[in-house]
Amino acid sequence: MILGLDIGGANTKLASSDGLFAESVYLPLWKGAPLAEVLKRYAAQRPDAVAAVITGELADCFSCRREGVESITATVRKAFRCPVHFWGLNGFVRKGPLELAAANWSASVALLAREVGDCLFVDMGSTTTDLIPIMGKAGALPAAKTDFQRLAAGELVYTGRLRTGLGALLPAARIRGDAVPLSPEFFAITADAYLALGEIDEDRYSCDTPDGAGKDRAAALRRLARSVCSDLEEIGEAGALAVARQVRERQKTQLIMAVERQAKKHELKGIVAAGIGEGLIAEAASFLGMECLLLSQRYGPEISDVFPAYAAAKLLETSQFI
Repeated sequence: MILGLDIGGANTKLASSDGLFAESVYLPLWKGAPLAEVLKRYAAQRPDAVAAVITGELADCFSCRREGVESITATVRKAFRCPVHFWGLNGFVRKGPLELAAANWSASVALLAREVGDCLFVDMGSTTTDLIPIMGKAGALPAAKTDFQRLAAGELVYTGRLRTGLGALLPAARIRGDAVPLSPEFFAITADAYLALGEIDEDRYSCDTPDGAGKDRAAALRRLARSVCSDLEEIGEAGALAVARQVRERQKTQLIMAVERQAKKHELKGIVAAGIGEGLIAEAASFLGMECLLLSQRYGPEISDVFPAYAAAKLLETSQFI
């Protein structure tokens, strides 16, 4: 069994190359999450090899990206007794540690270039959204490599299904006819909006709540009300839900604009959607009149949610290293 890992700052995702196993574990590295202990638990399953990608090097427990990459790679190597291979911007062969930084999208693209072909790959996770043009068997265009470059190119949008603060997403909400600015305080996140709207359940709220309180609908509604410096006694459930609906619509609009920009720039007509925000990507594609392939339909919803981990495992399975 080849085990794929995608180690992010907030979540570590795992998948086997045969697609029979997929899992995501909330491990906020900046809070000292026990990454080593969790990896040892999966090492007990005795995989034949491990393929890993890294995106957690920007966690602020590290002084720089280089330190982050070196720390994470050392932890992974120590946890497993089998051969461990790290995927970077140039595949499993690398010249330096920074080639591994934030390279999970590269693994996804390499596999999809082979199995699907030309498309705009859009992967919406808990924190960010990748929009990567795939053209030909070579995969992604060479213009944007680092997160900094991808932000500048519009290929990385810092909006996610769960962890995005509402104040950073929605300037103001219309409540009872008034445009009410949202507080920039960390009162509520997108997970609260989707939970209140019934689009995710408590199990899918796989991150910390802003106030440390519950992940039930009532707690989410209270946080939504707080985002406009109020409470449910003042604005009621209807007011809190108005915030949630407008957050959802704003995120969808943001996604439509980002997809349209990349599709026009690279003259791509089809979208491949992945991640826990796959449904919202499909809505954006429909609005733009673009064809959309859902990876949940091709590989299953569990694999779609952790696709870079699966891609890394699959790429290693067919590489010269196995």
